[in-house]
Amino acid sequence: MSTPVKYVYAFAEGSREMAALLGGKGAGLAEMTRLGLPVPPGFTVTTEACKVYLATGEEPSELGVEAARALAALERAMGRTLGAPDDPLLVSVRSGARFSMPGMMETILDIGLNDRSVTGLAKASGQERFAWDSYRRLIQMFGRTVMGVDGDLFEQALAAHKARREAKSDHDLDTGELVMITEEFKEIIRKETGEDFPQDPAEQLARAIRSVFDSWNGERARVYRRREHIPEDLGTAVNVQVMVFGNLGDDSGTGVAFTRDPATGESGRYGDYLPDAQGEDVVAGVRDALPLSELKSLDPGAYNELGEHLHTLEAHYRDLCDVEFTVERGRLWILQTRVGKRTAEAAFRIAHDLQCDGTITADEALNRVDGAALTRLMFPRFDVKATDLPLAHGVPASPGAAVGTVVFESAEAVRRAATGEHVVLVRRETTPDDLPGMIAAEAVLTSRGGKTSHAAVVARGMGKVCVCGVEALAVDPVARRFTTASGVIVHEGDTVSVDGTAGTVHLGALALTASHVGRALETGTSAGAVSDAVLGALAHADAVSRLEVRANADTPEDAARARVLGARGIGLCRTEHMFLGERRRLVEAMILAPDDPAREQALAALLPLQREDFTGILAAMDGLPVTIRLLDPPLHEFLPDRTELAVRIASAVNPNPHDRALLAAVERMHEQNPMLGLRGVRLGLAVPGLMAMQVRAVAEAVTARLCDGGRPRAEIMIPLVGTVEELRLARAVTERVLAEVAAETGTELDCPIGTMIELPRAALTAARIAEAADFFSFGTNDLTQTTWGLSRDDAEASFFPLYLDKGVFAVSPFETIDPEGVGRLVELAVEAGRSVNPRLETGVCGEHGGDPASIHFFHRAGLDYVSCSPFRLPAARLEAGRAALAETEISDSR
Repeated sequence: MSTPVKYVYAFAEGSREMAALLGGKGAGLAEMTRLGLPVPPGFTVTTEACKVYLATGEEPSELGVEAARALAALERAMGRTLGAPDDPLLVSVRSGARFSMPGMMETILDIGLNDRSVTGLAKASGQERFAWDSYRRLIQMFGRTVMGVDGDLFEQALAAHKARREAKSDHDLDTGELVMITEEFKEIIRKETGEDFPQDPAEQLARAIRSVFDSWNGERARVYRRREHIPEDLGTAVNVQVMVFGNLGDDSGTGVAFTRDPATGESGRYGDYLPDAQGEDVVAGVRDALPLSELKSLDPGAYNELGEHLHTLEAHYRDLCDVEFTVERGRLWILQTRVGKRTAEAAFRIAHDLQCDGTITADEALNRVDGAALTRLMFPRFDVKATDLPLAHGVPASPGAAVGTVVFESAEAVRRAATGEHVVLVRRETTPDDLPGMIAAEAVLTSRGGKTSHAAVVARGMGKVCVCGVEALAVDPVARRFTTASGVIVHEGDTVSVDGTAGTVHLGALALTASHVGRALETGTSAGAVSDAVLGALAHADAVSRLEVRANADTPEDAARARVLGARGIGLCRTEHMFLGERRRLVEAMILAPDDPAREQALAALLPLQREDFTGILAAMDGLPVTIRLLDPPLHEFLPDRTELAVRIASAVNPNPHDRALLAAVERMHEQNPMLGLRGVRLGLAVPGLMAMQVRAVAEAVTARLCDGGRPRAEIMIPLVGTVEELRLARAVTERVLAEVAAETGTELDCPIGTMIELPRAALTAARIAEAADFFSFGTNDLTQTTWGLSRDDAEASFFPLYLDKGVFAVSPFETIDPEGVGRLVELAVEAGRSVNPRLETGVCGEHGGDPASIHFFHRAGLDYVSCSPFRLPAARLEAGRAALAETEISDSR
């Protein structure tokens, strides 16, 4: 007999290990309750209940009974009844998914208030204004969230009252105004929905829970999940918690605290505090909060007690903690904790510091950072001079440097960004509905809010540049402009530079300078605490990784830089890049050659140039493998554009005979689909002498390096092989030329010969191909195109945005490997190839070689190395180490 499913847990029944069932917030509340922290009691409706609701449209039949039982227990514990006319119990209803989604789902405060209980709350608290302020908040939140009323209608009514009273904020409205506003809000609901605001507290609670379930599929929640790669089927828990009030006067308040600075990682107490306010006021940024340190003078007891709880939580979670709290008439309550979102800079510093003080191990520190964060740290910063005076200063909420044109609406940011324009989203304060614009923008700038505001929290999580609380900016979204305190007016479309590290905004585009982390990586020397943390993490990643990381490099300069950045060789050296520029004329001569002697002459002219290139690259990578791919693209790519040639000939009085010959060659070589035409191994076999020239250049470069005392390790790669017969023919040519050069120079040449696997047929016949190959290198760019039947350039510009929006792709298959299709072909080819040749070396040289998620897949698939552009090397090294740790964790759990 199956165990009955339990859908409701009191906070005292849960723990941090139950995050999948209770959500991150519910698990945090349960854990703090177990630790004995002052947490307002309550209960959690599980994610399983949400899943049933989302699947069927109805709550589980048991939920009503379980929730009523949990509420009754809560009422007994508090000695009050929900919505009672005298001293009513009030509760909040908040979402809480397994993974933090700040502001993306719904919250309703003050459930239980109605026309009768509001007077009871006023009597019990002795504060009539507070009671009516709480009631109008409930009606506003409930009307917008549960009943679907346009939130702007409430805001407009509220703004009209403030304007009439010349009030700067909601806080300045008196009781009489709040009573009138409350009645207006109820009338708005009646007019917009045809029903009254519900007076039954039980109905309020049931509908609020249902609305939180519904918010899982809200637009902003779905956008956020796609952006953060959170699975769609997890559902959200719902937390029902006794209300405590920070808006009871000067001895009350609310805030958000961090155990370390989430922007820099520096140790200490950081956060915001807002006296006489409810928690949503801090996050929304409707009033500018005070630094947390101000609480020390306002309420030393609460400040010291909060410090003790922060220490307890960081020691318990062994990480940066984000804590929401309320002070109610001098009594401190902890409302929520979670492992805090942080910037890339803070992530590395915190992990390094916690490792150094023995709180976490080196493995744990490595798992606390990732390649995406490291890549952001390598971005350049502004080169700010003393004369570059900022327009204004604000709170440095999320570091980095961004330049863009100013926009004032989320939709406009999305529209402009879709055309390739870089934009900066400027708002008074952001709301969850601004998420699409925040994703599209290079930076976010707000005139209100602090480090714990919605804009700051979401921007840090996404790695976006953000400056908040720029009080000197008067933002006018209707006129689409902002005005600084000095009178400078900036209109929509003007360019600004936002410095998220310094917390400044500048008019125009500032020059950029190299990242200090980037400099440290290239020199191997300290450039501060963050660079030390990065170097330490990379050293440990290199020590634990199995997967080697090589570079895609085509010049001696790129090869040298790649080696400095930690490359263990070159996984792809593209020889076609050596035929560009001034050398095009030699390629043209080869193509236009009327006979074999003329072609051989053109190839002979190319030989020393190729040899010189290879010699320089082998010298830069001395002692490390260098995989040299023979010519891959079709020859027409080295000729002028057909239309350009035809126009030039037609407009000339006496057309150049060379142009006529070129046009004839272009037309002769024209193909309907050149990327599937005469290229790769087909080109090498079809053009006499081309493959032999390139192999000889490699062989002579190896010989030159050996004579100079070097340790060259050249590998020769045949591209676009689809059948073993092609590879055998190409291998025969290669081995013959290598033998000739060895005999001519008296040197022993050991150059492995392998192939790129970039066609589905090659992957499916890998066992046969491995008979003639020393190594496989997966060209996942072309393998993805040929497996999906896509032209990358065309698809990404046409229907990819639609597919991503509709969920056909969770992410572009050209960014992250498609594990079920392309990835499965890789796995099959590795397994089949090694069944024939157990010593077969395998790697990947497509763009996926630098993608964090793909690196983890390639590690699991058993590849020996990945290869990527030099800039992506540090991140790839980091992820190779993390992939090894992930495999160890899986093994240990079995």
